[in-house]
This record gives sequence, C-alpha cells and structure tokens, in this order.
Amino acid sequence: MREEPYRVLIADDEPIIREGLREAVNWEELGMEVAGEAEDGEEALELALSLRVHLVLVDMNMPFLNGISVMRKLRERLPDCRFVIITGHDEFDYAREGIRLGVEDYILKPVNPELLRGVVLRVKESLDSEAKQAGYLKLASEQIRRNIPLLKARFGQEWAEGLLNGEEIEERLKFLGLPAASPVQLCVIRWPEPEAAQPVMRESDRQLYLFAAENIVSELAGERRHMLIRDSGGLLLLFLWDAAEAEIAAHIERSVRRFLKITVQAHIESVTSGTESLPNVYKRCREAVYKDAQLSPLVRRAREYIRDYYGDPDLTLESFARDLQVSPVYLSRVLKKELGDSFVALVTHARIRKAIELLNTTDLPIYEIAEQSGYDSQHYFSTAFKKVMGVSPNQYRRGAAFPDQPSGR
Repeated sequence: MREEPYRVLIADDEPIIREGLREAVNWEELGMEVAGEAEDGEEALELALSLRVHLVLVDMNMPFLNGISVMRKLRERLPDCRFVIITGHDEFDYAREGIRLGVEDYILKPVNPELLRGVVLRVKESLDSEAKQAGYLKLASEQIRRNIPLLKARFGQEWAEGLLNGEEIEERLKFLGLPAASPVQLCVIRWPEPEAAQPVMRESDRQLYLFAAENIVSELAGERRHMLIRDSGGLLLLFLWDAAEAEIAAHIERSVRRFLKITVQAHIESVTSGTESLPNVYKRCREAVYKDAQLSPLVRRAREYIRDYYGDPDLTLESFARDLQVSPVYLSRVLKKELGDSFVALVTHARIRKAIELLNTTDLPIYEIAEQSGYDSQHYFSTAFKKVMGVSPNQYRRGAAFPDQPSGR
C-alpha cells in the first residue's frame, strides 16, 4: 500500500475550470492530492518539475506555452509523469499529438465528473501497477546484489569444470560485472592443511582461517581485476584479468604461513587460449597443488630458497645445501626424487621464468634482463634461454614461435 498520495497538477488558464476539476473528484479517496494549480504553460512547467508530480490535467490553450509544449518538455524531464488533456476543442491534431506524447486520455469541456473520475482511476491503477513492478524489480536487484558472491562462486566453479560454453561464459561475465575477456592467469590455492604437530581443526575454526586466507590472497591481488572463489573441493581459485608476477604463488604461501601458521600450496598458470581453455588450466593447477602437498618439508624449504635466491649468480648447490644444513649429495638426490629435476635445472627454470616475465612486461635491454634473472653474462643467459625455450630472448620478444614455458611456479 502506497503511503504517500500521488501528486496532481491542474493546469488551465480559467479559474472556474481549475476549481471545477479540483472539486469534481474525491482525490483523497483515489490516493491522490492536488499538489498545485497553474494558470499558464510556463507556471505549469515550473510547478510540475518542482513538485515532481505524477499526473497533470492540462488545457491545450494556455498563455506562453500551450499544452502540447508543456507535455513535450515534461516528457523529457519527468518521463514517468502521466497526462490527461482537458480542452474545449475536439480536434484530431490534438489527439494525434497527445497519443505520440503518451497521453492517458482526452476529455472535452465541460468535464463530466464521472468520466473524469474513471480516467483518473485508470491512471491511479496504472501508477500502482508500475510502482509494484518497480518494487519487485528493486527487491530482485537487492537480492541479486546480496547474492553476487554466491553467483560468482557458482559461475567460477562451473567455468573451471568446463560446464559452460563460450556464449554462456560471455553472458555471465557481463551479468556479474566482470571483464568481458578471458582472465590472463589462474591461481589455485590448496588450503589449509595443519602441520603434523597441530591438532585437528574444528570446522568453525577452519572457516575462520579460510576467510582469513581469502583476505590475504585478495590483498596480494591488490588493484588487479580479479575474482576469488572457493570450489566444491575447498580450493581457492584466483582469476586474474591483470597479470601478476610469477612469484605471487610463493608470496601467497609465505604470507599465509607467516600470518596464519598454516601450510598452503599455490600454483599459477597463464590462460592463453581464451575463455574455453580455462578448464584445462584449472586441471593442471589443481594437479600441481595436490602434488605439492606430497613434498617433504626439506624440498618445500629448498624450493622456497630457490625462489628467494635464484637472482644470485653465485648460488651453488654447495652454498645452497650449507644454508639448509644438509649435504649437497643428499639434497641433490631428494630434489631429483621429489621434483624430477636437478638443482641446476630448478634454478635455471626459475631464472628463465623471471626472464620471460621481464620480456613480456618491460622494454629492458637484454643485458639488464640477464642481470635481474641471475646471470652475470648476457651470452650465458642467451644460451640458457635458447636451450630451454628453443628461441633466443630477442626472438621471443619479437613473437617467434616457441615451445611451452618451463613448468613450475
């Protein structure tokens, strides 16, 4: 039930006509009130705008602005306002122009009170119907807004699992206000596995920690356009439409461990073949984090050490093992067993991934990229790059065809 009455303006240059229109109908009974009266077109326009009226009873022949001019201007500025023409002229041109302007009805003077009441009642019912529809739409909009996180989570889950075609993906991206293109990267985070020494976590605590982990991931994503959801298996999926540095996975692991004392596994990969290729990327990321969960604490520490120090050209297996307080032979054997690569290969892949990132995102000369990637010789860097990628750094930058990028995070 509408609490406020609909506001009506009576516009006619004859006082007796205005009085007759005001008294002809029980406005309060119809949920309306005569909010104002005008004796010329300019006054009618000014009052209608200031009072934000819902209905104007307008005479065709008024000084300064005629009824058609008033309606035309109000149609632009009060598009939801309704009009009933009151005139002493039964002219087709008036009716035709009125229909074009969306006039509700066309009543001849002298006005029949019952006819006027019937017209006003239809206007009131139309306004009620429109208000009810607007209310439903507002309620639906509010419900959708409250449920956007759930809608995004369901969409991300179905997208990652390959349940949507290209057209469905495009429609949902638009509906949810997400970028229209495919994300450039997907990061999957497996969480939270308590350390062996920790007791089993209660579900309430687990949800609290998960919420905290989501906040950490969102903070690391920063201002980049992204979407963060949980999949049905409890994994966090970070869709990135603005590329992050390759080390963001390591930053996520390190930050969660630092602030929450929980070990997580994170893996990020590029999405290079459009929206419908994302399920394959998701599958690879998911397999990678589950595989990472099987690594021994030593190998996890070793891999993190490589991430932190690959930029040091003097890094060697011996110095590496010494800092980890194990023998070089044992460390080499464990790395090969669990990661399938030697120490040299792991460091090389870390350096080449950094070089690829710099080649893709900067205009730095090759010798500077070599230095930032951990090589003290541009020649040695170019040789290592071509061995891994199949093309030289310059050829890669120019877009030459090349094999897949080195695996890992």
